[in-house]
Formats: sequence, structure tokens, C-alpha cells
Amino acid sequence: MNINKYKGIMTISLPGFDIKRWKTYADWRLLIFLLLFINVRIPFKIVALIFVYISQFNFQFGFKLRNSRIPLFYLLVFPIAIAAAVINQNFSNLYYIPVFGWALICWALALLAVHQVKLMVDKTDAETIYRTLIIFFIINAAFSAGNLTHIMWITKSINPYAFMGMHQRYYINTGDNVMGISFDISSTNAVICAFGVFYFIYKNSLPMMIVCMSTLALTYSNLISILVLLILAFIFVYKTTRNQKSMIVVALLLYVISLVKISPQNEKYINEVTKSTLRENRIEKQGHAAVQATTANPGGRFITRDEQRRRFAQNYLDSLSRIKAEQEKPSALDKKIKSLPLTDDGRLYIPAPNTHFAEFYNTGEMTPDRQQLIDCIAAHRAQLSLCRLEPFNPALPGKITGAIQTFNYLTSHPLQSIVGLAPGNFSSKIAFRAVGAGIRGNYPPKYIYINPAFMHNHLDLYLSFFSKDAGFRSVRNNPYSTYDQMLSEYGILGLLALLIFYIGFFARHYKKLSYGLPILIMVTGIFFLDYWFEQLSVLVIFELMLLLNIKETTTPHLKTKTTVQEELAYA
Repeated sequence: MNINKYKGIMTISLPGFDIKRWKTYADWRLLIFLLLFINVRIPFKIVALIFVYISQFNFQFGFKLRNSRIPLFYLLVFPIAIAAAVINQNFSNLYYIPVFGWALICWALALLAVHQVKLMVDKTDAETIYRTLIIFFIINAAFSAGNLTHIMWITKSINPYAFMGMHQRYYINTGDNVMGISFDISSTNAVICAFGVFYFIYKNSLPMMIVCMSTLALTYSNLISILVLLILAFIFVYKTTRNQKSMIVVALLLYVISLVKISPQNEKYINEVTKSTLRENRIEKQGHAAVQATTANPGGRFITRDEQRRRFAQNYLDSLSRIKAEQEKPSALDKKIKSLPLTDDGRLYIPAPNTHFAEFYNTGEMTPDRQQLIDCIAAHRAQLSLCRLEPFNPALPGKITGAIQTFNYLTSHPLQSIVGLAPGNFSSKIAFRAVGAGIRGNYPPKYIYINPAFMHNHLDLYLSFFSKDAGFRSVRNNPYSTYDQMLSEYGILGLLALLIFYIGFFARHYKKLSYGLPILIMVTGIFFLDYWFEQLSVLVIFELMLLLNIKETTTPHLKTKTTVQEELAYA
């Protein structure tokens, strides 16, 4: 088999097949580990770790206060979590023990994963990892295409993004089902593809960039896509060659074309969400201003008798004109007929409805997951103040309200602000899961655990939005956030550990990073959107790429060969 090693192009020739060359073409152990570990199922993640530790037995983590081998954050999070649980006396509730234990298991799995990733980066040359990542992203794109093909088969439509049948089961939500190799939510697939877009732009691999950007576009994860577009605009003017700028333009065009031609309803949805978020009651303000204008005496000056007579005469004439206008006023039916739009040939024009609005969804059908939320509200209604509000008209998106809840709670409980409320007690995946309402996964009903602070804040907020119609069930309305998790459950110490010993561990190399810089910016942005450490998926790709980029930039002779010479002057 003949393979071009540097352009990511594989030419198959059966007579020339060489098994030895295939063995060294990629790091197959790394590939198997990635494919298993990013799977949403925990057993797959455990199998992935067992596999790599059997093939490469090593527990020398190399933690140091200065120049630590891997982020010191993974070590610090354990004592902070234990201290928080002890201070808050959480262990007095036996149902909390499995919640706390699961939180520590997740941190342990993340630690074991980053250690093995670091070992493989140190022992494998950059070019082999580059080819391994090419195979990984091709497999992910193939699975994503398989997800889309399956939907096309079900809907019997070549473009399910525009298919409005089956009660709009897919339509604007089609991208939510493009899960890729992780089999997780589509935003996970979108983030992984975004990493690939930045990586292959700096590697000057146009075909692979197109593969990753096309897969990202298929997910239509709007918040992720907006973040990617902003970062692409940033790197367009910062430290990229002319060839890379051209690839950025291609990436932008791909997304715009997909938005306009494949799923224009997503564009309309984004516009409507923006308008609804920023809309003000202008009519009420204008009416209030009009009342003030008619009752105020400009300048506070004295009105003379002649001016009073003039105003009286003017009001009299105005009243006569008003009476005449009322008599000549057309009927309501005449107004409606005249206001109807006409086509060029004089026929009545009936505009198509905006089908991206929530009222066009089959919201009357009660889905099992929504029913679980309603049952949860019924069981705890007295403690859920937001869920009792009727009508429910939130002034802010749920994500912003969640951040405000965390700030208000910690300012009113200063002692807990130091080390937090402990894992699973305020803002985390395990906190939602332990409710037993099917949020973020199933949980044994007999072991349900809900902390009162969580009940009155983030749980109440989540249920108030996601138990409602489709218009409320949006990513912008959930309180998920890694920053919020670290601050509320691990306190100021936990948030500082995240910023200094995790983000700072990679950011200190920012002057030398190439593709690592936009990927790092991407991660600092997505930390506002979900509990990514508990996901145990995208961060292992992030850590692999950043550790690889640091290795490449600190040892120049190990740089990956690309289709364009790296000595090109930056444009």
C-alpha cells in the first residue's frame, strides 16, 4: 500500500501492501485509546485505561510545584474536595457517599488519562501522532455521516434539516443527532471537530480541515459554532500564513453555505434568540414618554392669557378634525382588506409561517424525559419557587441566572466560598444525575440525593426551563458551566486551581504555541457551556494536542512536516 505521509492522502495499491509499514504508519495504541475513551459509556472509558496501562504500565505522574510534568490541578482537586465535604459535614448523610465517591472516580479517570497521553506524546514522534489524528478525525467524520444517513433513511428526505414531517422530530433538531464517534450529545462532536479545524489549519492540510469543518457544520451547535467563527476571525489576523488565511476563508464559507443552503432555519433561530434576549418593551417606554410630553410645562414658564386662548382655539380645531376623521374612518373589514399584501398579478399573497418558532413544534406530546421532570417538580413543588411562577417569563437566559445564583449564594455564605459546598452539592453533572429525574443519565431511585442549596438554586432553575415547551429547552438556559462548578463546589481555591494550574499550565507557553493557542482559547470558552471534566471526552483530545504542540515548539526538530514550509513569513 502506497501512502503519502505528509499530505494526509492515502493511495491504496493491494499488490504493494506492506504490513510492517502499516504498523508504523500511526500509533494504533493511541488511536484505540482515543476511540474508546471519548465514548459516552463509562465502561468503554475504563476499558481504554486498562488497555493502555497494560500495554504501558506506568504510574510516575511527576507532579511538581514548578515545571510539573502534567497539570498540578488534577492533584489539588482531591484535597479540596475532601476538605469541602468535611467542613460542610456532608458525610453525615449516607446517600451523599456514593455521590462523593463517583465525583472522585471521575477525577481519577481524568488523571490516569492525561498521564498516559503525556507518555504517548513523549515516546511518539510528532509525525506519527499527526497521522494518527488524521485517521481519528476521518473515523469520526464517517460515524457522523452515518448518523446523518440514518436520519435521511428514517425521514426519506435528502435534506432532513428541512424536513418538517414526523411532527418536526428532526428538522431544526437534526444536528442534535449527529453524535459522531463519541455517541454523546452533538456539542461534544462539535467541540472535537473544532479542535480538528484549528489543528489542520496550522498543519496546512486543506482536505482534513474541510472534513472537520463539514462535520462541525452538520451538528449545527450554534453556541459552539459562534465561538469557532470568532476564534477563526482572531487567528486570521494573528500569526497565520497566507495559505492558512486562505484556509480560514474556506472554513468560513463552508459554514455560511451550510447555514444558508442546508439549514436556513438555524440562521432564523439564531436571529430570533438574539432578538428575544435583547428585546425591550419599547412601546411601553414610548407611551410613558408621550404622557410626560403632554403633561409637562416646558421650561416651567408662566402661560399668558393670550397663549391660553390660542391653545384653546387649537384644541377646538383639532377636535373638529378628529370628529371628521372618525366619520370618514373605514370599517375594520375595509382596513383588513386594504392591508392584505398582493402578488404582482393582483392575487392575495399569504406568507409562509416562521416554522422555527416553538408553536410549530409538537409540544403537546409529553415525552418520557419531560414527564420525569414534571414528576420531580410535583414531588418537590414546595421547595421550587421558580417552578411555581405562572406565567413563567424569565428576564435573562438561564445560564446567566445560574451564575447570579452562585454568586449570591457564596456572598451570603462566605465560609463556603473558600472550599465550596463539595462535589455534587450545587453545580455538577453528578448533582443533576443524583436527582433521579433522568437528567444527565440514570441514577438508582433508592439512593437519590439532593442538597438543599442545589434544590433551591440550579435544580429549581433547570426544571423551570426544561419542563416547559421547546422554546425554553435550550443550551443557553441550562446552568451547566465548568467555572460555575469549580467555584460553587470547590470554592475560590478550586477556581484558582483551575485557572492557574490547569489553564495556566498550557497558557504559559502561549508565545510559542501555534494551533495550540486557538484550541486553548476554545477550551476557555466552552468551560462556560458544560461540565467538561465530568464528560471525560473532549479534554483528552485537548490535552493531547496541547502537549503535542508544546513538544513541537520546545524541540524544533520534532515539528510535524506539512505541505507548506514552516519557515514562511507570517502575513
